[in-house]
Amino acid sequence: MSATKREEVCSHLRYIRLELREMHQMLIKEDLLPDLNEAKEVLSQLDALLDLLSDKKVTKIKSQY
Repeated sequence: MSATKREEVCSHLRYIRLELREMHQMLIKEDLLPDLNEAKEVLSQLDALLDLLSDKKVTKIKSQY
């Protein structure tokens, strides 16, 4: 994996980790469920990361959410 691609992956993972940490804090400390849009945003970030890591096109499955 090239250095540029590795940096992009690290950046995506940092962002996703922060978002998931915030959702976890809401669940644990405040007994609140995260906003559906926030969950969808994290899912789209994971899809972008998968696309970045995959050299070939990945067929997208229609989301049920």
